[in-house]
Amino acid sequence: MSSKTFESFSKLDEKGSLIDYINSTPTLAQKAGYSNPEELNVKEVGDGNLNFVYIITGPKGSFVLKQAVPYIRCLGESWSMTKERAYFEAAILKEHGQLCPKHVPEVYHFDSTMAIIAMRYVEPPHIILRKGLIAGTEYPYLAEHISDYISKTLFHTSLLYLSTTEHKAAVARFCNNVEMCRHTEQVIFSDPYMISPISRWTSPYLDEDVKAVREDNQLKLEIAELKSKFGERTQALIHGDLHTGSIMVTSDSTQVIDPEFGFYGPMGFDIGAFLGNLILAYFSQDGHSRYANEREGYKQWILRCIQETWNLFEAKFIALWNNNTEHCGDAYLEAIYNTPELKLIVQQKYMKDLFHDSLGFGAAKMIRRIVGVAHVEDFESIQDASKRAECERRALNLAKKIMKERRNFDTISQVVQAIQEK
Repeated sequence: MSSKTFESFSKLDEKGSLIDYINSTPTLAQKAGYSNPEELNVKEVGDGNLNFVYIITGPKGSFVLKQAVPYIRCLGESWSMTKERAYFEAAILKEHGQLCPKHVPEVYHFDSTMAIIAMRYVEPPHIILRKGLIAGTEYPYLAEHISDYISKTLFHTSLLYLSTTEHKAAVARFCNNVEMCRHTEQVIFSDPYMISPISRWTSPYLDEDVKAVREDNQLKLEIAELKSKFGERTQALIHGDLHTGSIMVTSDSTQVIDPEFGFYGPMGFDIGAFLGNLILAYFSQDGHSRYANEREGYKQWILRCIQETWNLFEAKFIALWNNNTEHCGDAYLEAIYNTPELKLIVQQKYMKDLFHDSLGFGAAKMIRRIVGVAHVEDFESIQDASKRAECERRALNLAKKIMKERRNFDTISQVVQAIQEK
C-alpha cells in the first residue's frame, strides 16, 4: 500500500489520491478491510451544492468520505467558501450523535488539514427524504424520529439544560462558523427581497410575484426581525440546514446528515426548516400528479406529518424540561420558578414564542427556495413550467401569509388549515 502523506490541503482525485489517502489512514483502511487497493469500490455521489462525497466499499465494510473544498461546488471556484466548515460539521455530528445516536450517523475519522470527514455509510434502502416525498412514499415514523432528534439536540444544548458557563463555552466553540452563517444570511434573509444576480425563479410566470416580494414593506420588516434573531440568538446548537435533502430515510429509519451550517442559533430555525420543506413538498404534489386528485391522499399524509412533528416535539421537549432535575440549566432556576403554576406559565410562553419563531423561519426558507438561488427538486422536477409556477405561487403566497401573520397562529392545526385553504 502507498505510504503517501497529506500534509497540506489538496482536492482528492477519485481515481488516484483518494485511494492513497485511504491507504495512509489506518482507521479507514481497517474499516474497508482490503489487502489490495483494487478491491476498493469508489463512487462519487455528491449531488449537493457544497462538497464532494464518495462512497467507499471494501471486502469488509464501507463508509462515506466527504471533502469540503474552498468554494461552493454548485457555483464554481469563483464563489469562495471556507473549507473549515468541515470541522463544524464533524463536531456537530459528534455532539448531536451523542444526544440522539439513533438518528445521526457515526463519525469514524476527521482530518482538519484535508477538510475530510469519514462517517457511517447510510446504506440502501435509505434514500434522501426529498426524493421519497417526490415519489409519494409515506414514512410512518418520520414525525416520531424527527421530533426525537430536534427535541433532544435543542433541549440539551440550551440554557434549559446547561449552566451559563457551559453554554457560553459551547457558543464560543462554534461561533467561528461565521462564513456559513453569512452565506445563510445572504441567501435567506437578503437576496429574495432585493435585486440579486444569483437569484432565479420560474420566469416569466413568477415575474410579478417576485416583484411583489421586493415591494412588500411589511414582509421586509418581518424578515429583518428574523434576520436579527438568526444573528443574535444563541439558544441552542442547531443543525442549520435541516431540510428534506439533509435527511435519509427508510420506512422505519431516519438519519440526519450534513450539518455544516450549524452553530449556536435560534431553535426555530431548525424546526422551521423541516416544517417549511414539508409544506413545499405538499404544494409540489399536484405538479407530480398524472390526473386530478391523484395524490390527494398523500397530501393529507404530509399534513398529518407536519402536525404530528410539532405536537410530538412540543410534548417531548416539555417532558425533557420537566424531567431535567439533576442537571437543571440556568435559564429558569428552581429557586425562582418553584411552583407548578408558574412553571406551566413559563413553559407555555416559551413554546408559544418558539412556535412563532419556527413559523417565521419556515416561511423564510420557503420563500428563498422559490425566488432565491437554490431551489428544491420537489418543484424543479416538474417539467411543465406553467404547472410548476402555479404550485410555487401557492406555496409562496402561503409563506408570505405565515411570515406576516405568524403571531396569530396558536396551534399547528391552524397552520394546516391555512395550507389547505391555499
